[in-house]
Amino acid sequence: MGLPILTNGGCIFAEHPDVPAPDARILWHADRDPEILRLSLLPAGKGDGDGLDPAAWREFLTVGEGPKGCEPLLLSDGWRRIRLDIVEGSLAMAPPLRPLFHIEGVSSARGPLRALNRFLDFLSHRRLRPALYPAEPRMARWLLLLRVQDALQEGASHRDIGIALFGADRVAIQWDGPTDALRSRVRRLVRDAQHMASGGYRQLLGRDPD
Repeated sequence: MGLPILTNGGCIFAEHPDVPAPDARILWHADRDPEILRLSLLPAGKGDGDGLDPAAWREFLTVGEGPKGCEPLLLSDGWRRIRLDIVEGSLAMAPPLRPLFHIEGVSSARGPLRALNRFLDFLSHRRLRPALYPAEPRMARWLLLLRVQDALQEGASHRDIGIALFGADRVAIQWDGPTDALRSRVRRLVRDAQHMASGGYRQLLGRDPD
């Protein structure tokens, strides 16, 4: 594990952009990710039913480098993830280890509670089950904005983007038609894509799906 990459992108460990998304392992800062589960690891006695052996997670585990007193972890299968911060103890301790979870507050507890539910389920099934990760209803629009931003990076005009998204026939009929509805839609997509690329994406990390 190399040194953390210091950027303003909101992550403590970033991947090279050429790494395919399912292979990437990104650890977001605690102030950007509302679903980080904080825990302590304590020595567990023999026969302790709550004792854990982190070696069993090796296939899913990425360990980052956080501030002193914090060991950031990511459990991921490439599509789903659980973020943990060890605030006392370490994975380097001899197993078995007994976890002590730190969750407080009311609204601020929702994200960590989701992470805890997923973590306990992972310990039972040794996989990240899709049922615990409901689909994001705005994902289709976010993907559309990514396409628009990619097109802008390649030098595409607004009309080019309209053709790519809505088809050449529709653009030929409506682009210079009696209304500018199609042009306005493309302009809004361009505006929102540029906002997302300039840092707006960080707001997505802190939103509460509840």
